[in-house]
Amino acid sequence: MTVTLETQTGEVAKVRGPADVRRQVKMVVLFALVTLALAIFYLDIQDPTVRYLLDNTPGEEPQEANAKVVVAVAFALSLVALVLAALNKLPPGALTVAAAVLVGLAFLVGFIVWNYADQSGPGLLTITNPLPGTVKYAVPLVFGALAGTLCERAGVINIAIEGQFLMAAFFAAVVASFAGRAEYGLVGGIAAGVAMAALLAVFAMRYRVNQVVLGVVLIALATGLTDFLLSQIPSDPDVRDKLNNPQTLGPLPDAGIPFLSSVADSLTGIPVLGPTVFNQTLLAYLMYVSVIVVAFVLFQTRWGLRVRSVGEHPKAADTVGLKVNRLRWQAVLLGGVFAGLGGAYFTVGSNGAFASDMSAGNGFIALAAVIMGRWHPVYATFAALFFGLMTTLSFQLKFIEKVPTDLLVALPYLATIIAVAGLVGRVRPPAADGEPYVKS
Repeated sequence: MTVTLETQTGEVAKVRGPADVRRQVKMVVLFALVTLALAIFYLDIQDPTVRYLLDNTPGEEPQEANAKVVVAVAFALSLVALVLAALNKLPPGALTVAAAVLVGLAFLVGFIVWNYADQSGPGLLTITNPLPGTVKYAVPLVFGALAGTLCERAGVINIAIEGQFLMAAFFAAVVASFAGRAEYGLVGGIAAGVAMAALLAVFAMRYRVNQVVLGVVLIALATGLTDFLLSQIPSDPDVRDKLNNPQTLGPLPDAGIPFLSSVADSLTGIPVLGPTVFNQTLLAYLMYVSVIVVAFVLFQTRWGLRVRSVGEHPKAADTVGLKVNRLRWQAVLLGGVFAGLGGAYFTVGSNGAFASDMSAGNGFIALAAVIMGRWHPVYATFAALFFGLMTTLSFQLKFIEKVPTDLLVALPYLATIIAVAGLVGRVRPPAADGEPYVKS
């Protein structure tokens, strides 16, 4: 915060608050580290020729680029941002966010081309467009973030997203296997997600259990229950095919769905953007629609205003006649629908058969996306896409072996921690988040 004061001589002096100083220091340190890393990348490159693909389509010919030129441009951009931050020319708001995003992209591009430079041997690896993978891996995270946003905007902490993912993944696999169609698995996932949401709502609102502890307990319940149910599926292939061998959703352009598949196939032809956004499964399309619907409902409808009011000041909402716990129930159950779709991704959306603990902590990353996105569905979606990008890069770069594989596996989690701690800064959740309401 900056305060403007007028001195006795008529001069205007600006007094900066400690929070603004800390923000500037964080930016300067972060931008300096990025600039230093890019300088090291530039000096380390010996053979700068790299090859890349933009669309990742069959038959596409790789193009060549000079890695040193790319890193030099990235270094120049980060250096300019560093100077502006050091001179305090980046005020809080959109300009700071834009500068942080630009520096982050500069580092990512420089890091990628540095990894692919200096290759030797007959088989030269090509840089592939990471954006299609980004959308793919972000699908469950976006659904989980939407579930968390709805719950916490209503005043209910949802630590149990991981548990909802596990239960939804299991029952999506069972229903899809029994029905013989992957699309039916989405219904099973939604039912499981809503059931877990109902448990969360009952114990959080009726019995007023500590919601953080409750979330951990529900995760343990989901882990143990899915492991038990999985162990009860016989090893007989005929039985297993009916219970845990589901079909998976293919890309929508190839799914054969009337009208939708033909539209998706035509949109896929758009250069770069087409394969990224439209050559995805039905779940990705549901994700696009869900983000728009949740953002509209929360901020453009009367129901959304009421949900946000019970999350900020439930007593005031009760005073004007709103049913606080009824609205919280509605928000939590609606969040369960999205968590169920996110959980279904792990089976019918990608891997097929259910395996123990297959959500692999993605529920916690979705919760981090909620915090990074400041409890806003659109911003939380961008945070989830950021994690999806880190996951995609970790898979692509492990074949280069320039960076230790174990570090690349941890890259998405490290990037999330750095982003939450360094870029988001102090955030304020809804005022009544986690506080049960008892009508006086």
